[in-house]
Amino acid sequence: MAYQVLARKYRPQRFADVAGQEHVTRTLLNALEQGRIAHGYIFSGHRGIGKTTIARILAMALNCRTAVGTKERPDQEPCGVCDSCAEIRAGNSVDVLEIDAATNRGIDEVRELREAARYRPARDRYKIWILDEAHQITDAAFNALLKTLEEPPEHVIFMMATTQPEDIPQTIRSRCQHFSFHAVKFDDILAQLRSIAEQEQIDAEDAALALLAEAGDGSMRDALSIMDQAIASAPIKGGKPHLEPEQIRELMGSVPNTVFERLMEQIGAGQTAAVVEELNTLLNAGNSPAALARQFVRYLRNTLMARVGGENTDLLQISADERARAARSALLFSEEDLTRFLQVMLRTFDDLNYRQEQRFHLELGLVKLVHLQRLLPVEELLSVVQIQATGDRAQGAGQGAGDRLHGTGFGPRVPVTGQVRATSPAAPKPSPFEADRNRKAMGESGSAEPAARVLPAAESVGRAAAEGKPSFQAMAPGPEAKPPVTVGLAETVSEATEGALALAPDAPPDLDRIRDAVSAALAHEGHETAANLIHQAAWTQQGNAIQVELAVRKPMLALTVNAEAEAICRKTMRAMGATQKIAFVPGENGTSGAKAGPGKAESGKEGPAIAGSAQSAAMENPLVKKTQELFNADIRSVLDLRDTN
Repeated sequence: MAYQVLARKYRPQRFADVAGQEHVTRTLLNALEQGRIAHGYIFSGHRGIGKTTIARILAMALNCRTAVGTKERPDQEPCGVCDSCAEIRAGNSVDVLEIDAATNRGIDEVRELREAARYRPARDRYKIWILDEAHQITDAAFNALLKTLEEPPEHVIFMMATTQPEDIPQTIRSRCQHFSFHAVKFDDILAQLRSIAEQEQIDAEDAALALLAEAGDGSMRDALSIMDQAIASAPIKGGKPHLEPEQIRELMGSVPNTVFERLMEQIGAGQTAAVVEELNTLLNAGNSPAALARQFVRYLRNTLMARVGGENTDLLQISADERARAARSALLFSEEDLTRFLQVMLRTFDDLNYRQEQRFHLELGLVKLVHLQRLLPVEELLSVVQIQATGDRAQGAGQGAGDRLHGTGFGPRVPVTGQVRATSPAAPKPSPFEADRNRKAMGESGSAEPAARVLPAAESVGRAAAEGKPSFQAMAPGPEAKPPVTVGLAETVSEATEGALALAPDAPPDLDRIRDAVSAALAHEGHETAANLIHQAAWTQQGNAIQVELAVRKPMLALTVNAEAEAICRKTMRAMGATQKIAFVPGENGTSGAKAGPGKAESGKEGPAIAGSAQSAAMENPLVKKTQELFNADIRSVLDLRDTN
């Protein structure tokens, strides 16, 4: 007997064997049991997911000659051994006709079908027509079929399979029962491939089967076709074909996702040269620019889904190893960054389809990803301008307007004195962009209380002036006044107090003051570990940049001081009027090189933690101290899991 491909050899013959379509098979079995048989069915969905297969199984169940309840047929499933089942399975039944509607799509063919429907079946109970690719039938042919489909003879049943149900006229759809098929889940495809590999005596690694299942993209038939090709090209080991991930990637012309993870790390670090060199290596190895762009788009999509729903979300139809890889890449960027990355790469992928110099466009797309992180969100700039403009109007026309427009600062520095109590302006109205950020922050934290908005209060500022440090109060936004909640953060810088705490435009940066403000802002936003590390770090002036050397190793730097924390630091510095760039670097061997001083750490030793913080409590714990003595360990990061309610 000639070789039969896997997709045909392992085609399901019973409803229970169909993977991923339980909602359809359950409904059809119940309809068979209750005798509720419709005269028209539409099966729609993705390619290769079982539409025509279920139509054949339903035809076998309707015309099966074995009585239900017997040993051969205990339930509504077809027996599979009677003459009718065998003929339908072989495709030569005279009463079940499978027609390719893509070629028999005209009105003449439909007239012949309508004429044949008048006669009773030759032997079986029903005369059944299975119309594959039914959406390609012409409108005139559908109109000719309309009356027959509306009032067919009792022995006639129509089953239409299509990938584009919207192309079937509504008058036809309203006369049929419509079943929408789902794409087969990754786990279902993987289980089927593993079962077939055992039956075919194929030695296949789990990683190789996962690649085949992912390449199927929700289609069982596609996955089986690729598996057939992979078996043919697999090396023979121990008398059995051996499927390996590297061999399958070479067969499909793809590269491992470790390459794209490395690209994401280089993009996150702003290393344009490393990104271009990595791409050059891939292209010199013979990889197609279009194929690389397609894979990178898929990896970016998975990374975005991991950022949105976490590593174990159902949005990721990939293996466990790939889930972990996507989750690691998601930690490097914010949701907004990943969204912009995906938009740029989708546009780049579209450009590659009609551009001659594909390499240049792909290189340009990747370089754009590096530079996208340097952009300032427009809504943030508009919020600052609106708040500053409101403050200027309250304090008097012309005060600080030139500085705001020319970029030298957001207003002159106003000394914090007791006179502020009498002259403090009314609280400025928050911008819609700030309100939207507060709403998102409230949604992410899951708190029922609205996100607090930091506003200056005359009384707290007056008390802070007597103590020599500023203080602010958090007012909950809304039409009803709520009691203020004092924010106990030294040197906290908020958008509403930029003018009061801004540095003089020509004055050298006060590193200690900037460090305290940045640490307080991070702690206020929930980045307590980053706040402690930055508070203990060594701050140095390097030309037009401020270098912050943290007591962590390079792998931990991106996880501790992530993109969101860096954005808070830059925002706080801009609010204070500091124009220098800030760069975070790991300390040598994981230790900071700061000299002993207020708020700094000696070389190779832990610096003082902020009083009352989680790190301070951890360092004072006797068990932690004993562990440090036994293993010569130091504290790198602390997670606060205490219930603060």
